[in-house]
Amino acid sequence: MVTKGIDNVNVAAFDPMPTPQQMHALLPLGDEAAHTVRSGRRQLEDILARKDKRLFVIVGPCSIHDTVAGLDYARRLFALSQKVKDSMLLVMRVYFEKPRTSVGWKGFVNDPYLDDSFRVAEGMQRARQFLLEVARLGLPAAAEALDPVSPQYLGDLIGWTAIGARTTESQTHREMASGLSTPVGFKNGIDGNIGSMVNALLSAMRPHSFLGINAQGLSSIIRTKGNPYCHIVLRGAENGPNYSATHIAQVEAALRKAQLPCNLVVDCSHANSQKNHHKQPEVFANCLEQLAQGNKSIVGFMLESFIEEGNQPIPKDLSKLRYGLSVTDACIGWECTESMLLDAHAQLQKQRGP
Repeated sequence: MVTKGIDNVNVAAFDPMPTPQQMHALLPLGDEAAHTVRSGRRQLEDILARKDKRLFVIVGPCSIHDTVAGLDYARRLFALSQKVKDSMLLVMRVYFEKPRTSVGWKGFVNDPYLDDSFRVAEGMQRARQFLLEVARLGLPAAAEALDPVSPQYLGDLIGWTAIGARTTESQTHREMASGLSTPVGFKNGIDGNIGSMVNALLSAMRPHSFLGINAQGLSSIIRTKGNPYCHIVLRGAENGPNYSATHIAQVEAALRKAQLPCNLVVDCSHANSQKNHHKQPEVFANCLEQLAQGNKSIVGFMLESFIEEGNQPIPKDLSKLRYGLSVTDACIGWECTESMLLDAHAQLQKQRGP
């Protein structure tokens, strides 16, 4: 063979994967779930277009590792969403892929058994099943787009998409965002550079042509229209938080200069909370006060929240995992989440008046 010793020198194997079409046939969307997805996207678009004066809140575990606990959380969140729906649209954070700075668990799709067995096909199937169950509850879902192939498998069940801090400057992810069917929030990079965020929006809102796969799993040239609902997510940076009124004014000025909509989402976790989950309520409260003082650019928030507060390492003996406790970033617990969102609802209703 001519290419022996030349091609795929460091590849150990090519394992077959069901096509997106096969996965969809196995786990079809269905009318009930489709209604949730369409309604969630439409409401998010209306908030971003200022047709809807409510805020949206992306809230949920840092990552899904236990689908039973994840659905337990989803049921609680749906019930809460009905209580605050006049002031906020709640969207559950359902992250199945985790970007790693060096090494670590890559998320449920890559390693659903948390044991380095990397049963990716099974992880993708179980991720789709989970998203279907969340959608059937009537709760929109949010995810991070990390692997460019995954949206073909899961994208029809997603209401809002994040492009993470490590990939905001990636041409691949900007191109992908230009073709996604959801509103897309670009997080600021680790260095906090405003220019890279603006460039990400300018790129993703324009048409692109790039290589990918279609529903049949065939290599294809994907030609996009551009995504008009892209916006910025402030998540803090290496030099500290960036949710203050001064930081937000700087971003607003950059967006106006680029003739882009002034739509900002504040991530209350990550560097904005200095990786201390106890500070998430402080960030949230500060930004709600900015809204009370007349801020017009903050349209939403992100919260990392699970049933139990804090986090835990993944043990070798998985039977020792604590139920409802994050295995990645530390989260605020359910009681804190519920209290924060109910208080915010009351505050927003008071500001709106009768």
